[in-house]
Amino acid sequence: MQERYEIFKNLNLNIFKGEFIYLIGETGSGKSSLLKALYADLKFKTGEIIISNINLKNIKANKYYTIRRKLGIIFQDFKLLNDRTIFKNLEFVLKATGWKEKNEISKKINSVLEQVSLLNYQDKMPHELSGGEQQRASIARALLNDPEIILADEPTGNLDPEKSEKIIKLLKQINEKGTTIIIASHDYSIIKKFSAKILKCENQNIFEVQSTSI
Repeated sequence: MQERYEIFKNLNLNIFKGEFIYLIGETGSGKSSLLKALYADLKFKTGEIIISNINLKNIKANKYYTIRRKLGIIFQDFKLLNDRTIFKNLEFVLKATGWKEKNEISKKINSVLEQVSLLNYQDKMPHELSGGEQQRASIARALLNDPEIILADEPTGNLDPEKSEKIIKLLKQINEKGTTIIIASHDYSIIKKFSAKILKCENQNIFEVQSTSI
């Protein structure tokens, strides 16, 4: 439930460790609302959501950090802080989630930037990066706390086809190391090219479909 609006009805959804999942559906079908509920940005009135043995129905607002440290979140519009460098963007997240040692912070930032091939970009401002580079920076940010799950809301929505493919390839590589990936997307060409499990939001429910039917 969102406010007084029922988004899903009689929903029973299990997502297993290490899965790579596309979440599709028309605008307003509940894709983004589901992701927001998963990272505790949207309260729900009925039912329950359990992530890594944490029941979000019972969690207090001052304990949200416990679940968000298990999750990495990627947005369509990157949501980088435009008044600071890429390094400072990532440092801000680490400090906000309890990291204190300067050397450990620097080491972790270099590690995730190397994973997304941006190690030489840490002193750049967001506006100095291309759209694809900004999205890779946001993926680096999502990786900072070694999340068990990455939630991506239309991560290729603002990118051209070539950059979109690079982003999905990168997420596939991350998934191969054991991280669960859930991507809300309208980019059916990407979904068909990089096959994975597809869940469709429709008529207040979620069900699996094949790529041939989208």
